[in-house]
Amino acid sequence: MKTLFDFNFHNKKALIRVDFNVPLDEKFNVTDANRIEAAKPTIDKILADGGSVILMSHLGRPKGVQDEFSLRHIVAKISEVLGVTVQFASDCIGEIAEKTTNNLKAGEVLLLENLRFYNEEEAGDLEFSKKLASLGDIFVNDAFGTAHRAHASTTIIAQFFPNKKCFGMLLAKEIESLNKVLKNSVKPVTAVLGGSKVSSKITVIENILDKVDHMIIGGGMTFTFIKALGGKVGNSICEDDKLQLALDILHLAKEKNVHIHIPVDVVVADAFSNDANTQIVDVREIPDGWQGLDAGPKSLENFKAVIMNSKTILWNGPLGVFEMEAFAHGTIALGNYIAESTAKGAFSLVGGGDSVAAVKQFGLEDKMSYVSTGGGAMLEMLEGRTLPGIAAILD
Repeated sequence: MKTLFDFNFHNKKALIRVDFNVPLDEKFNVTDANRIEAAKPTIDKILADGGSVILMSHLGRPKGVQDEFSLRHIVAKISEVLGVTVQFASDCIGEIAEKTTNNLKAGEVLLLENLRFYNEEEAGDLEFSKKLASLGDIFVNDAFGTAHRAHASTTIIAQFFPNKKCFGMLLAKEIESLNKVLKNSVKPVTAVLGGSKVSSKITVIENILDKVDHMIIGGGMTFTFIKALGGKVGNSICEDDKLQLALDILHLAKEKNVHIHIPVDVVVADAFSNDANTQIVDVREIPDGWQGLDAGPKSLENFKAVIMNSKTILWNGPLGVFEMEAFAHGTIALGNYIAESTAKGAFSLVGGGDSVAAVKQFGLEDKMSYVSTGGGAMLEMLEGRTLPGIAAILD
């Protein structure tokens, strides 16, 4: 696996695919600079070598050229994070891009305009990729968030750099962290899978059953399993067409000697609202008109015992509707257990939009071993798929 440290960038132009698809407010201010900050170590290394940097990214889902999606809006924030005045090219290919990159000197950083202003980017167009490739000497992919897409700038471009392509520090760290769970884990290994639907996690479950010792199932998925086992779930979210699938998963887990842990009690509410009436009930006896929205205290005690005894922990999906304060307790408690286990030496990997949002919201991000930057990309790796953006660098 070639990384930045296999190259000296002195007097070289590094063409870096970054994921600067950052959230903006109505005045085009960046409201979360995490993705920019995550790319800084890669950019710093290249500049320290005496190279120059050309940044490529997308922003949003524009239909053709739309000013609201122009990357010029984020130039000031990138300059602030990097501590370098970032130049901007108002196109990503063609005369403007060529002229600005040709004039780029060692130690300078240039940001190209939004790649998705061209349909060719998402189509993985060969000619468009070739034009992008002509701008740099070495291709660096540091965009894990788009590594599962075979787009021009993430995958197709790599063929124009047969011996001059590598992973940036962020992408290398993502691969390394996932491999620590999937390939080089220290046992016991526990996967915590939450979220609302079994159907969205089925391939993940099937792929990681061979790699884990314990699996904690929480969130809305709980109720499909409980109903499959003959329990009453009231008005809780439930995939009635996946009941047999839930039983098959439990059977397969037993065959593989994987211990499945499902909530035994839940916080139920008489409405999907922060102000609803609530009570704690046996997970198999949810009354009609009530729905399960968080894990109960006995369930959390059980989960804590598993987490504290684990050496490798994967967390993907919350235990309840943590966006509402009344139903956030389970997710916060789980996060604290994982943080405590991590402090005692366990390796913890958090991934998936909701889990990442939760650890950030509750101030737990720095207490985890690694928090992934890519939701869809991470899920596909957990499903056992080879991501095209990664394969293109390894090829």
